[in-house]
Amino acid sequence: MSDNRKTSERDPARPCNLEKSPDDWTTGKAPMTGAQAPYLEMRCEEFDPGLSEVEASKRGDALRAESHGC
Repeated sequence: MSDNRKTSERDPARPCNLEKSPDDWTTGKAPMTGAQAPYLEMRCEEFDPGLSEVEASKRGDALRAESHGC
């Protein structure tokens, strides 16, 4: 039996549901996650443990962009 489902390529102009801007998160004021804290603590010269989840996500994105030359 063949699989007739369509294979679709992601349109870069139309972000995937999983690629939601941190500014649009409903949990924006929640404390940073357990995964965010050690990453930022390791990468940041000045680690702020009081960052919100959104602030930590933005800081992590900026650090990844800096390290990849984006």
